[in-house]
Amino acid sequence: MESNITFQAQIQQGIPKQLPQAKPYPADANRAPKRKDILSSAEKQLAVRNALRYFPKEWHKELAHEFAHELNEFGRIYMYRFKPNYLMKARALSDYPTKCQQAAAIMLMIDNNLDPAVAQHPEELITYGGNGAVFQNWAQYLLTMKYLSEMEKDQTLHLYSGHPMGLFPSSEEAPRVVVTNGMMIPNYSKPDDWEKFNALGVTQYGQMTAGSFMYIGPQGIVHGTTITVMNAFRKVLNKGESPAGKIFLTAGLGGMSGAQPKAGNIANCITVCAEVNPKAAIKRHQQGWVDELIDDMDSLIERVKEAQAKSQVVSIAYIGNVVDVWENFYEQDIFVHLGSDQTSLHNPWSGGYYPVDVSYEESNRLIREEPDAFKVKVQESLRRHAAAVNNHTAKGTYFFDYGNAFLLEASRAGADVMAENGIDFKYPSYVQDILGPMCFDYGFGPFRWVCASGNSADLDKTDLIAAKVLNKIMQESPEEIQQQMQDNITWINDAKQNQLVVGSQARILYADAQGRMEIAQAFNDAINRGEIGPVVLGRDHHDVSGTDSPFRETSNIYDGSRFTADMAIHNVIGDSFRGATWVSIHNGGGVGWGEVTNGGFGMLLDGSPDAERRLKTMLFFDVNNGIARRSWARNKEANFAIKREMERTPKLKVTLANQVDNELLDELFNN
Repeated sequence: MESNITFQAQIQQGIPKQLPQAKPYPADANRAPKRKDILSSAEKQLAVRNALRYFPKEWHKELAHEFAHELNEFGRIYMYRFKPNYLMKARALSDYPTKCQQAAAIMLMIDNNLDPAVAQHPEELITYGGNGAVFQNWAQYLLTMKYLSEMEKDQTLHLYSGHPMGLFPSSEEAPRVVVTNGMMIPNYSKPDDWEKFNALGVTQYGQMTAGSFMYIGPQGIVHGTTITVMNAFRKVLNKGESPAGKIFLTAGLGGMSGAQPKAGNIANCITVCAEVNPKAAIKRHQQGWVDELIDDMDSLIERVKEAQAKSQVVSIAYIGNVVDVWENFYEQDIFVHLGSDQTSLHNPWSGGYYPVDVSYEESNRLIREEPDAFKVKVQESLRRHAAAVNNHTAKGTYFFDYGNAFLLEASRAGADVMAENGIDFKYPSYVQDILGPMCFDYGFGPFRWVCASGNSADLDKTDLIAAKVLNKIMQESPEEIQQQMQDNITWINDAKQNQLVVGSQARILYADAQGRMEIAQAFNDAINRGEIGPVVLGRDHHDVSGTDSPFRETSNIYDGSRFTADMAIHNVIGDSFRGATWVSIHNGGGVGWGEVTNGGFGMLLDGSPDAERRLKTMLFFDVNNGIARRSWARNKEANFAIKREMERTPKLKVTLANQVDNELLDELFNN
């Protein structure tokens, strides 16, 4: 057992005074895929030179050979030798050696993102998605934690893609940390650019909540998936008909998509989720996120038919390729009500998607040794995957793109996924059909909090507080948002029994600006009264305002602006001077490098009047910035929401769009 003194001393020293012994790689670790060997010999020298600048010159000779080996072996320099010896987990704020409580809150969230129970590839500092990194290497972690231990209330730490550039004088009103990840010059933002510059050690892929320290394990996406699946069933079933015994077929049990089977259970259906990596499937089963493991197709078919006949609610992880499932279910005439995919297709060439009829081990070899051949296999598989989905949808299956770039990459592979106009996809994204018009346009999005005491009793109390606030608000809510309110009241009432906590004592629910502010205010009051400890507020970047993503978050914006990124940039800048404790802005996310700009925040509530002022100002803007943009795009629901907000808030004045008659436009360009 480590002592608290030892832990604090390690934090405060940063880079060790003495060169630590090299560490063997843990045999049981879920290792990240070997990255593409993309650097020239001269560039590899530069990568090692870049890595060595973290360390004193007398260590360079030994470390140079070690880092060169890592680069050749893994495609990246992770600096395994410098991983701390203490257990990586979220601790109570008081356990961290700091000069200000805000810094301790950030340290807690960083450690939570690297907790082996939370992180997908913790040895490589990757939280989820195959490449969503908190830092590029362990030296960056050590330096960042040291800076945070020294930080005072009038300093700000600036992080460049994991690299702590340093502590700078600022003010108490400023964020304590500003994070950027992967912010490239636009012409250098293609997938191979990420491979190259990440290998050089000068940028990283922060995904959404990995590189902004706000990931809370699969719970975050469990909620979004639950909302999506419930409403998808509402679209395809008769009113009052139960999803029990109905099939939701999907793929991916990595860091984020472990949420799918849990969400299916909450939505009361049969979930079949295919996963090619046995370690990932076994981990989710051990953690209770999926009920059953099956690795044989005949057994899967028999089990699913039994569950259908008995109208059961069950989640099944199939260790194998989802293409085989789609094809065999079609041959066996198993009707799939809902279909989707949550493999990491934003990263198709480096382990985000594994081709059918190629083993997991052979695929990993191809990624490293024959990347061009692997790409061919992936695109062949995507064409076959889409064809199998098309066979099912012809029989009535409702298929939706779950924002993982499945349709985008399938279209690039030449799969039959395009609409007749040759521009749009034949299947909607879940944002276009469900979350956009039903949630985001009304301002509802993934509000989350972490009880910084680490005490589960505090989480129970916050659940009760949030439920009380939502029930009160619902009594005065217009009919347009009654369903959203009720779904989230049900969610928070059932949250504890659904056993959603992994890592930190965290919770999520969907709320609009009013809900977020009133819940946060109630938390701050409870902290002030000594009923609970401090609380860290945040949200997923997958929200109303935080993200510009033409194939996901902003896919239901039809005025041509879905390819712009003004909203996300304004969001992070606006949050930064309205009271956020830390802010982040990233290139890349669930749909891929160069395909999305997304921003997030964190805010510490300590029970003070200052925290009350900050939460009201920042949370209001964080939501309404996005509603205003969606209203300007002529989204009916957003227009309703922003008008309602202007009536409640006289100082809010938003430019509203005038509608244009179609007949007027139809006659303009006939020649």
